Amino acid sequence: MWCGIVGGMAIDRIVVGVDGSMNSLQAVEFAAEMAAAADAEVVAVHALGLLEHIDGDEVVPAYPNRHEIERRFHSDWTAPLDGTGLRVRRILRDGEASSVVLAVAEEESADLIVVGKRGLGNVTLQLLGSTSTKVSLGSKVPVVVVPMR
Repeated sequence: MWCGIVGGMAIDRIVVGVDGSMNSLQAVEFAAEMAAAADAEVVAVHALGLLEHIDGDEVVPAYPNRHEIERRFHSDWTAPLDGTGLRVRRILRDGEASSVVLAVAEEESADLIVVGKRGLGNVTLQLLGSTSTKVSLGSKVPVVVVPMR
């Protein structure tokens, strides 16, 4: 299989974490740009937790809203991947976000992981959100944390 080279790094598969936030939308856009430059596949991943944000700050139980969350993941939340001509797959999996992203990256032999930066107000996590921190610390491959624009 052909691998693109971006910045001296061979990239064939990019895993991007998606949670429906503006931060993750920017991560999806960045992953699409990288994939286009490297002719790489994008694997978008959403980890379905016990509670989910569907609209802004509204938190709802995930299980009874699973179909709506899945619909949004496959459409709105990953819209920048549509119509690009890129090879794209979408994976929705139950579990804690960082664990799911890392597991999918390992299973898919990802060359790069892309996540959004997310400030949660925790003093120890002021620069990065907990998911981006855990993914960065636990990854065996390079991780790009996309800042808010």
